[in-house]
Amino acid sequence: MAERRPVKIEILPTAKTDLKEIVEFIAQGSKKFAKLEKQLIINAISKLIDFPDMGKPFNYKSIDAYQFVFRNYLIIYHFKTDVLIEILTIHHHARSITNNPAFTGKD
Repeated sequence: MAERRPVKIEILPTAKTDLKEIVEFIAQGSKKFAKLEKQLIINAISKLIDFPDMGKPFNYKSIDAYQFVFRNYLIIYHFKTDVLIEILTIHHHARSITNNPAFTGKD
């Protein structure tokens, strides 16, 4: 398999909203841990810069995307170009994927 070049990452609005909601939920119990969780999620996503193929195919509604698990979250992304990854959603495993705005066309 040919090696990919390092990529850039763009977090799409739906994924930004996901992250904001995660932080707000955790902050109800601890602002300190909410801030820490946010940084850990961002660090996990940043690993895609050097390891863009670390995910596995995401099989839902014929969406051309990949996924990787970080803690309780399913991070779903796709390659917009060979050097640009878009983060589609940061999905908590306890929620139904069928209601995720990234795949329903709703914001």
